[in-house]
Formats: sequence, structure tokens, C-alpha cells
Amino acid sequence: MSTSIRVSDETKEKLARLKREDESWDEFLDRLANEGSGMKAGAWKGTDKAEKAREAINRSRESFQQ
Repeated sequence: MSTSIRVSDETKEKLARLKREDESWDEFLDRLANEGSGMKAGAWKGTDKAEKAREAINRSRESFQQ
């Protein structure tokens, strides 16, 4: 089965730079689609994002309690 996906030359060049030499375009797109799913553990390590997220959750909960 074959499907064509139209992309600009610029986009194709960007994708080609990410594609490994030993993988097909199908394998590359599958890898790309799967790598982007979900956040990896430790993604916020060394930042204040976790604390800011907790604060936002607490503010949200407080707004419902009023």
C-alpha cells in the first residue's frame, strides 16, 4: 500500500535531516510519530515547571471551592 503526502521542499529537507540513513520514510515517520507521544520522565527536572503546574492546579481547585 502506498500513500502520498504533499509537503513543501523546505519541510522535506527538514525531515530528511532527521531521517536516519538506514530507515525507510515509513519507518522514519512511524518513529517520529511515536517519539512525540507522551512526556518522558524527568522532562521538567531542573526547572520550576512542576511547581508552577502544582500552583495552577491548586488555584483551579480553589476557584471551584468558592
